[in-house]
Amino acid sequence: MATSTLDDRAVMLSASAARRITQLRHAQGNDGLMLRVAVSGGGCSGFQYGFSFDDTVGDDDRLFQRDGVTLVVDDVSLDLLAGSEVDYVEELIGASFQIKNPNAASSCGCGTSFSI
Repeated sequence: MATSTLDDRAVMLSASAARRITQLRHAQGNDGLMLRVAVSGGGCSGFQYGFSFDDTVGDDDRLFQRDGVTLVVDDVSLDLLAGSEVDYVEELIGASFQIKNPNAASSCGCGTSFSI
């Protein structure tokens, strides 16, 4: 497990994402929960993002923090997420976590899958 500083493989959390994670942790009654973002094969563009809450950290996980919130990314996913920002967006059609990934050559319309 490594806590990341600003480097070329960093993944950032927006202020909006940090606020929403804080709200969700309180709703779950567990302020120790961390948002885990992982990339797996699949989706309509080749890779897909997965979001979950976790309270454990593995040996190959990297930690990124903002405003008292921790984001966890495994080392394999980090290769595909390096330089990305996790944001929380509220729009008329709904609200969701979204990833602004500079490594993605294209993404699907819903933003949950991408290709390199």
